[in-house]
Amino acid sequence: MKGQPFHRRMGFALAGIRIVFRREQTFRIQCLICLIAILVLALLRPGWIWAALVTLSIGLVLAAELCNGALEYLIDRVHPEIHDEIKYAKDAAAGGVLLTSIAAACVGVAMLIASWPWW
Repeated sequence: MKGQPFHRRMGFALAGIRIVFRREQTFRIQCLICLIAILVLALLRPGWIWAALVTLSIGLVLAAELCNGALEYLIDRVHPEIHDEIKYAKDAAAGGVLLTSIAAACVGVAMLIASWPWW
């Protein structure tokens, strides 16, 4: 795939996002939560710094889930049998998604607290 034009490489990336969106319920739920977060940003208008932090958090959570999906698909293809080390790798990747999700939630809560007059 090296040497492909930019538009083709972009197509590969978008296809990967579509595949994970179709196959992973967790990714779809996270996308819904991200849309809600964007709506909250639009309603509260907390400022550019908070908007950047929330947007960055959204991107990190979705990117972590995409990496988790890629790792799981690869492992399942190369070694479909259950093995302790494979379970550990999958669990570690899922743990990475969990940590980025918790961090993103903390950013969201901090933004809400900083935007206190909204309630």
